[in-house]
Amino acid sequence: MVKATVIGAAGGIGQPLSLLLKQCPLVTELSLYDVVNTPGVAVDLSHINTAATVTGFTPENDGLAKALKGTEIVVIPAGMPRKPGMTRDDLFNANASIVHGIAEAIAKNAPKAFVLVISNPVNSTVPICAEVFKKEGIYDPKRLFGVTTLDVVRAGTFVSEAAGKSQDAAKYQVPVVGGHSGVTIVPLLSQAKPSFSPDQKQVEQLTERIQFGGDEVVKAKEAKGSATLSMAYAGARFAIAVMEAMSGKTSESPEYSYVDLTSDAEGSKAVTEVIGSNTAFFSVPLTLGKNGVEKIHPLGKLSDFESSAVKKAVEALGDNIAKGVSFKANKL
Repeated sequence: MVKATVIGAAGGIGQPLSLLLKQCPLVTELSLYDVVNTPGVAVDLSHINTAATVTGFTPENDGLAKALKGTEIVVIPAGMPRKPGMTRDDLFNANASIVHGIAEAIAKNAPKAFVLVISNPVNSTVPICAEVFKKEGIYDPKRLFGVTTLDVVRAGTFVSEAAGKSQDAAKYQVPVVGGHSGVTIVPLLSQAKPSFSPDQKQVEQLTERIQFGGDEVVKAKEAKGSATLSMAYAGARFAIAVMEAMSGKTSESPEYSYVDLTSDAEGSKAVTEVIGSNTAFFSVPLTLGKNGVEKIHPLGKLSDFESSAVKKAVEALGDNIAKGVSFKANKL
């Protein structure tokens, strides 16, 4: 059974994410950390009659270290949410320092933990974590994940709607690769299951909607919030998949996550051949195992439109990744 830690647990994503993890039978201990209000969230959740015990910590009395001690999986939704008119890259300066400090604490207190990064911009914050872990001598690329599951969840929802089968949304599987920001998000609609036959205009419209689904939420909330509930669902779904793999369960379908491609050298070679460029991080289909990334799967045959979209994604990702690496370098 698993001790799970949520960092940023009192926020708009953190609270519903913690609620979903409290319901997971694999979690026996749920440790919550945030800069304010965490003890209250923990007590509230502790009244739910599921197996996991819940504790809440704030910065006082070395709370972050206590929250991390003995944990096996860390989920990080901490940071500033996206505001109207902001891209995920606009969030970088606000969130980079937060993620950097959290990564240092993980390296010191939970060096073997699986680390799931939700804090935006994921394209840059995951490389920051990697650089911190490298400096501390504990980096295992198989155990570091950028959570891109929301893009997969949105793709399944939007494609099922376009196919006139919204009641079957859970049955739709649409690969989404690349990154987790705007044009770096590349849905492979040609590989959707069940298959459907959109015309080119529909393909372009669906692709843009999946890429910029977060803007749709911000607009609907009248600029007073962002995608918190759907992100919490997606984050919990991926965290549970990781924990199931830790317990020895093998999934029939691949998960998708933004990972260091060196986590599976053979699999990354096949990916690189398709995308036509070397990129350190990329969201790929993968099989999870007891040690994290077990296998990176090929991307499959891409349409001409998808190949063009991947090229744009790789170009943008290069800048995003470099920004994260250089942030850590400037911290030295």
